[in-house]
Amino acid sequence: MQYQWDENPDLNITPLVDIMLVLMAILMVTAPTIIYQEQITLPKGSKTQTLQKVKSLEIRMDKNGVIYFMKEKYKALSFPDRFLLKTEGVDKNIPVYIRADERLRYRDVMFLLKTVKEAGFSKVSLVTDG
Repeated sequence: MQYQWDENPDLNITPLVDIMLVLMAILMVTAPTIIYQEQITLPKGSKTQTLQKVKSLEIRMDKNGVIYFMKEKYKALSFPDRFLLKTEGVDKNIPVYIRADERLRYRDVMFLLKTVKEAGFSKVSLVTDG
């Protein structure tokens, strides 16, 4: 009996591809759940408290453009500098609520909002009656 050998044998790589796809799927599912924990010793800070403990700030603006903040009245031109001075030691992560009269112009309310944002406050809300 004589065997005939094929000059160009065909390789069946389908099982190899199937196994690789299954392994890749397993890797993709398990990779996000891996948690790396590093032991870090943080330096000790001072025990003094520099930030004032304030729950929230409220700024009001009446229909004439007068701004009320911390029981004081301000005109629009002097408010940005005064606001920066008054909130110098206040935590910038506390919420700030702006109450503006509905008859005000849009740009007046946006001026107030811009002033608060430029002072470093990120949690600023416009209060409505509804």
